[in-house]
Amino acid sequence: MQIIQPATRDLGDFSVRRLLPAAQCRSVGPFVFFDHFGPVQFPPGKGVDVRPHPHIGLATLTYLFEGEIVHRDSLGEHQVIRPGAVNLMTAGRGIVHSERSGADLDEVSSMHGLQTWMALPNGGEECDPAFVHYPADSIPRVTDGGIRVNVVAGQFAGALSPVQCAVPTLYLDIHLPAGATITLPEETAEIALFVVDGEVELAGEPVPPLAMGRPGAPGASVAALGDSHVVAVGGDPVGERFVWWNFVSSSRERIREAADQWRDGGFPKVPGDEEEFIPLPDTNW
Repeated sequence: MQIIQPATRDLGDFSVRRLLPAAQCRSVGPFVFFDHFGPVQFPPGKGVDVRPHPHIGLATLTYLFEGEIVHRDSLGEHQVIRPGAVNLMTAGRGIVHSERSGADLDEVSSMHGLQTWMALPNGGEECDPAFVHYPADSIPRVTDGGIRVNVVAGQFAGALSPVQCAVPTLYLDIHLPAGATITLPEETAEIALFVVDGEVELAGEPVPPLAMGRPGAPGASVAALGDSHVVAVGGDPVGERFVWWNFVSSSRERIREAADQWRDGGFPKVPGDEEEFIPLPDTNW
């Protein structure tokens, strides 16, 4: 089994733990980016404050355990996401969005969740941008004794998520009581398990908290040594992808074009969030 340890990145008021991409593992199925943020408590006046920035060639999937985030994008979408719901944004040929704290900014607020990117398949990288919100009550839940599994994407134990991904994708939010065991889907081409909290063994080997484990074969068992919260992600790989800043593409030249476009102000604005933006990094691509 391969263990991926997170790299911690300080964002000022809070930090994130980045599991993908890693030196020893660039992707799992279509997932080319996996960030875990929180749990964190913000004092009044503080919170998530991600200014408008662009994406190409990917779909972002935002999923919260605590808190709320206000999403705005250049399509004119304005959507609050709360725990258990899904925001799926397809960048395609280009989109700009911002993510800010919600209406609780004047109060002590908490935040905890995951931000993931999925590379779009060959032939679909330049599709029309799109955004879909899936409310929490639309995400199916499988229960078995004390086991609870939210089927965020894909299917598990006969439950099919409504979340429409560009390639076959699996995303399971799993709560296991101590002593419980489940088997990950055998039909998933590539899979990894992230330990949010607790102690688990994957395919008979321990996975440290806040780390990601990749079993050697699909259909591996997950055993909880204590009450545990884990997330399984994976699916069909899409082939080699280059990732630079907020851009994903099978073409280096396409990333250079997107960088020039952002630098020159060629991306559309975000209605309602037009005054600020994140500048292009100084590093060369």
